[in-house]
Amino acid sequence: MKYDLDRAKWDSSNHKCLMVIKSSIEDPIRGSNPECTTTTEYLKMESQFTGSSKAYASTLIKKLVSEKYTGGGIREHILKMSNTVSKLQPMDMGLKNEFLIYLIFASLPKEYETFVVNYNLQPDKWDIEKLIVMCVQEEKRLKSSHGDSVNHVKENKKNFNNKNTKPQGKP
Repeated sequence: MKYDLDRAKWDSSNHKCLMVIKSSIEDPIRGSNPECTTTTEYLKMESQFTGSSKAYASTLIKKLVSEKYTGGGIREHILKMSNTVSKLQPMDMGLKNEFLIYLIFASLPKEYETFVVNYNLQPDKWDIEKLIVMCVQEEKRLKSSHGDSVNHVKENKKNFNNKNTKPQGKP
């Protein structure tokens, strides 16, 4: 009797799990999978659809090397690059913090060139936290020196007089 109750609970749980898994998979993929009666059987087919970790690592590295700061907060830019590096750690492809710092410096625009030179002249090396603090200060300094200017585009109106047109109302 106890076995029958436990088996009924397990069957119910198994059915619910299968439904949740199947509902989260795209229709073409779901349709290509054979019917399974247990969740464990269904999850064993996952290996057919697992992406290559090498391709993922390659994508992350390309993203990291080509990343450029375009505005919107230097702290967020640095954290985004740091997050990309942390995704490489489980694949045994982690980068040293010193290398990450140089990648971040390489991603900065020309306005930060003096800042980067000053870092290179210092004997001590920064960690990510110090880099964030110093870059945020430099960002504030640059904004205050530029007066938080906004690009203004002046509308240029030109009057073209066409000699072939006659004024209206005169014959």
